[in-house]
Amino acid sequence: MRFGLFIPQGWRLDLAGIDPAEHWATMSGLAARADAGPWDSVWVYDHFHTVPVPTAEATHEAWTLMSALAATTERVKLGQMCTAMGYRNPAYLAKVAATVDIISGGRVQMGIGGGWYEHEWRAYGYGFPSAGERLGRLDEGVQIMQQAWREGSATLDGRYYQVDGALCRPLPLQDGGIPVWVAGGGEKKTLRIAAQYAQYTNFDGTFEGFAHKSQVLREHCAEVGTDFSAITRSANYNIAIAPTARDVQSRLDETRNRLLEHAPEAAVDAAMGGFLGMPGVGTPGEIVDNLKRLEADGMTYAICYFPEIAYDTSGLELFEQEVIPAFA
Repeated sequence: MRFGLFIPQGWRLDLAGIDPAEHWATMSGLAARADAGPWDSVWVYDHFHTVPVPTAEATHEAWTLMSALAATTERVKLGQMCTAMGYRNPAYLAKVAATVDIISGGRVQMGIGGGWYEHEWRAYGYGFPSAGERLGRLDEGVQIMQQAWREGSATLDGRYYQVDGALCRPLPLQDGGIPVWVAGGGEKKTLRIAAQYAQYTNFDGTFEGFAHKSQVLREHCAEVGTDFSAITRSANYNIAIAPTARDVQSRLDETRNRLLEHAPEAAVDAAMGGFLGMPGVGTPGEIVDNLKRLEADGMTYAICYFPEIAYDTSGLELFEQEVIPAFA
């Protein structure tokens, strides 16, 4: 199993209380730690407004961070979970990603999805198209990007995008183009798009959810004629780790209290539902057992979010020392 690390960028209120002048030092310092440590990749979110509710707190833009991280790290892969196709023209996005791949020496990953955060869609003037349109744009956009990266030019007269000889030079450094991670678990469309185009998927990381989505993906692969076993299946995990159950609860309480400084209680409690009872919450031994069970079902890439690491890296250190080595 390989492990990716989310870098706090503010979206989940994980830089609140830190002077904005210190944000980049905080983010780049954690990325440097990952680069020198056991992590395979570092990740950011592609969002503009904070969660669980929009606030005036910082949310740093994903592809700007990709470029900065490309120039300041040496080894780790660089991903977004996940870029919203509707936020950028796909021919332009292909060009941006190719440039960042050159800067990084060939380490960019393209996490891509249909997008969902209605508040920021409307606030930025994108409207909020139907799910069908958002996923249609995802399908066409991935086709455009992959063609641009493999051939250096893209042409598509689609329903949603029309490009005519859009050049993408130089090509990305990675053979075959930048790896595509299709994120989302929509069973009729998203997983079918993943079956057609993705080298990686990212969906429900619970025990039952992962097994079910994997089976749906397998069925789509059989229908479209792609190799299910060639697609790496990943999931995201909120991590709350500590030596004892009492310490784990204290860490959860600290996260909840920090969020309550910026968001209503009901919204915070809903956000904390993404931690309670989930595979990434517990003592090191419990988390190892959970991830081993998921690994047996084919989950071979865990992308980990530690809500407190801009302030306290003790949980991160414990995970590095006692969880990751169990999968060496």
